[in-house]
Amino acid sequence: MANATTRQDRFGGLHFFNPVPMMKLVEVIRTPMTSQKTFESLMDFSKAVGKSPVSCKDTPGFIVNRLLVPYMMEAVRLFERGDASKEDIDVAMKLGAGYPMGPFELLDYVGLDTSKYIIDGWHSLEPNNPLFAPSPLLNKLVEEKKLGKKTGEGFYKYK
Repeated sequence: MANATTRQDRFGGLHFFNPVPMMKLVEVIRTPMTSQKTFESLMDFSKAVGKSPVSCKDTPGFIVNRLLVPYMMEAVRLFERGDASKEDIDVAMKLGAGYPMGPFELLDYVGLDTSKYIIDGWHSLEPNNPLFAPSPLLNKLVEEKKLGKKTGEGFYKYK
């Protein structure tokens, strides 16, 4: 997007998290051309709206999703191999790692189609990176329109 402007020094990004009113984090994205003044303005704005900003270069997934998506995909692969049930994986990550949701609960909350779109995009950029390998199970669920909470079924069923 920065390439579409003639003022690349005044371009940067803000990545808010859902649900925005509750989530305190915002990732402040700086390109190689972002000026220090623009970067500081983005940091100040983030703080002014009550967020805790962190800085990241313009890289796929920024910080949180670059770590989170491979984590969720590894949970799916663990389940696909039959190493553990999705329920036990979710309980283990909530009780053992202190996460508020397990990876399958989070996948269903985010949307399986959204997660597939992200991992497919990253896989096309880095096809040899095993962290970005597609999942047959995720592909199957999306093909069946089982997208998570928004459709009433994903890895879990919802009423």
